[in-house]
Amino acid sequence: MKNVLVIFILIATCCITGYAQGTNTLKSGFEDKLIESNFINDIIFTPDINKPTTIPNNGPYLNVEKFSTGIPSNIEDMNSVQYKYAMALDVDVETVTDAPLYNFVQDWTGTRYVMGGSSKKGIDCSAFTSALFLSVYSLPIPRTAREQYNASTHLLKDELKEGDLVFFNTRGGVSHVGVYLDNGYFVHSCSSAGVKINNLSDSYYAKRFLGGGRL
Repeated sequence: MKNVLVIFILIATCCITGYAQGTNTLKSGFEDKLIESNFINDIIFTPDINKPTTIPNNGPYLNVEKFSTGIPSNIEDMNSVQYKYAMALDVDVETVTDAPLYNFVQDWTGTRYVMGGSSKKGIDCSAFTSALFLSVYSLPIPRTAREQYNASTHLLKDELKEGDLVFFNTRGGVSHVGVYLDNGYFVHSCSSAGVKINNLSDSYYAKRFLGGGRL
């Protein structure tokens, strides 16, 4: 029996090590971090969620101390989407408390961009932020990016908090808008890929960032 257990542990270790080596060859994009967070989410917690297992440091985005010592007391109230985005955004899991926001992001991610669109069949940037604010915060906001900019209190980059708007000049003036999440990341509907998450430090958006807005 002892020999069987040793063999099982060796096989499991090899599988995890192989996965870690494989992920190191991936580009460090947000989508890759979500893929890895899904894998990690499967191995961190036992069926008894109050007794997390030992967390192996086998991935480039996993902060072992953060997730082994930062388990929140209300962990039973959190869902897999919150764990997923905490790991992908590289933030403490207990800080991802706005479940409706991340459920909305999860539900809309991948929806294609359509200029003037406002549904799951296709949506533009300002319609997406309008839909998010109405669904998550029960707050109706103006329809266009410029109107949203004019209606908000303007913020510097280091003043941004979860749920703030972020504005960009992509084709002259205030022409693009998204919603800030955390750690530099924001969600938006972009013409090239539809609803997705990018970082304000990405070269394209860093050059075009105008500022934030709080409604």
